[in-house]
Amino acid sequence: MTRPLADLMRPKTIDEIVGQTHLLGEKGIIHQMIDNENLSNLILWGPPGCGKTTIARALANSIDMDFVPMSAVFSGTADIKKAMDAAKINQSIGRNTLLFIDEIHRFNKTQQDTLLPYLEDGTVTFVGATTENPSFNLNNALLSRCHVCVLKPLYTADLLTLIERAEKFLDKKIPLTKDAKLRLAQMSDGDARFLLNTVEYLSGLKTKKELDEKDLDKAIQKRAPLSDKSGDEHYNLISAVHKSLRSSDTDAALYWVARMMVSGQDPRYILRRLTRFAMEDVGLADPNAMQIALSAWQIYERMGSPEGDIALTELVIYLSTAPKSISAYKAQMASYNTARNTGSLMPPKNILNAPTKMMKNLGYSEGYVYDPETESGCSGQNCFPEEMPRTSFYKPVERGFEREIKKRFEYWNSFRKK
Repeated sequence: MTRPLADLMRPKTIDEIVGQTHLLGEKGIIHQMIDNENLSNLILWGPPGCGKTTIARALANSIDMDFVPMSAVFSGTADIKKAMDAAKINQSIGRNTLLFIDEIHRFNKTQQDTLLPYLEDGTVTFVGATTENPSFNLNNALLSRCHVCVLKPLYTADLLTLIERAEKFLDKKIPLTKDAKLRLAQMSDGDARFLLNTVEYLSGLKTKKELDEKDLDKAIQKRAPLSDKSGDEHYNLISAVHKSLRSSDTDAALYWVARMMVSGQDPRYILRRLTRFAMEDVGLADPNAMQIALSAWQIYERMGSPEGDIALTELVIYLSTAPKSISAYKAQMASYNTARNTGSLMPPKNILNAPTKMMKNLGYSEGYVYDPETESGCSGQNCFPEEMPRTSFYKPVERGFEREIKKRFEYWNSFRKK
């Protein structure tokens, strides 16, 4: 092979693509566009390896258009104009052009504006791909001319299907046990490209026995959970922390803080946000909360990681239960371990902020209940990922102040059961 397996196996039509059924299924907007042979300008927004480029190529094949790929990393205004001149020639002989620009968010305002007249007059049908939030990274003028399609990470079942397809394509079994294949699908974290690259590597191993889960972990590097320091995922996670604390959902708050920690976020940023939460959301209902937050921050500054991590964990528990024991340490270790093993599960949309109109239209913040305004002070709304069952990390014991915390847990859990 001279090309990667992921490229060799790339589906040619929409029907061959695994996953994204909300867009590609019979009732999905992209499927309907193909049926009507009326393709709109699109922005495909989703994480790496979810099929953005594959969908764009399949669209061009399905409607018999010339496919012109371009990367915003390597291209500029001159390249756009060359592509448009070629598209006009195509148009003059009755051929339509689909211009695909990967990493469209990397184009500056001038480069994005260069596209506008060609989208207006129909010289090309434009499909842009991005891993960044279009609300923050694309011009409003460009966004107004495109339909934004949100792609999801592939499910474990989708990735297992890709492993089967790869084995048929290669005409050989990869040397993994059934459980190890499941492990590979899970550790790929929704990324088909990572999965297929790993399958290609494993297919070339010279081994006489099937690798089990432990062997697989030794053979390949586990993919780190998706996160960033200042982009969309960063704000999604801190929003989830804030809303989980506000909902008095200790276990969910611990999970989201652990997600931020294990994926490389600055603990000082988290502590600053928690101190702000102590002031704004707990306030005089528990005057000790602010002092405890400042103490936890100071402990971390003096001791660093990993010793200072337990102070952060205790602060999360204190704030989420507001009005001691080894329970906090156990909660920290359990939540960190779960965060490492569950990957980049998306927070439920009801606890995500919706600072833009587009995000509101996509359902962000829909169904969110502001708990302090409810009669009981607890709505019972879900703050865990939709794909993940509730998990109990912090288990207060029957002694000291935790005896009172345990009563509160039972009270809040009664609402969650409803």
